[in-house]
Amino acid sequence: MKDSIKVKGSYRLNIVDGDKIVGDSGWHDNQVVNLGFNDYIVKTVGGITGSKQISHVALGTGGAPASDATALSGESEISKRAGVTAATSSSSKTLRLLATFNSSDSFVTASKDISNIGLFNTSAVTTGTLLAGNTFSSSSVATNQNVNCTYDLNFA
Repeated sequence: MKDSIKVKGSYRLNIVDGDKIVGDSGWHDNQVVNLGFNDYIVKTVGGITGSKQISHVALGTGGAPASDATALSGESEISKRAGVTAATSSSSKTLRLLATFNSSDSFVTASKDISNIGLFNTSAVTTGTLLAGNTFSSSSVATNQNVNCTYDLNFA
């Protein structure tokens, strides 16, 4: 018998102004990068030094990460990463991560067109190692708006 494990992720972002959703990315599939597989999955399962755990979500203004990417394109345009506020197992094979970019944290200092998302192991912008991410249709976010993120990783 041959077993195989695949990691498939999907994410959704909502731009919120007060209590009204003013932007919705819809659900999109992610792309796990090479170091994402190695540092977050292989090393963690094996208890190997240097393993990483997801702690933050990043937004950027760029495109999809290449398979060998360690960073998120255009992330330097966004001032802060959002900490994961909830990590739950929504089924026996799915990890659900929730994060919010709050306007009160000044994650943007002027309106920005955001177009990609990524999962990281650190809070500092442009540091750490990218696990996974991808693009969505560019959406403008203003300084008085929040961005709510839902990110699922399914191991099947």
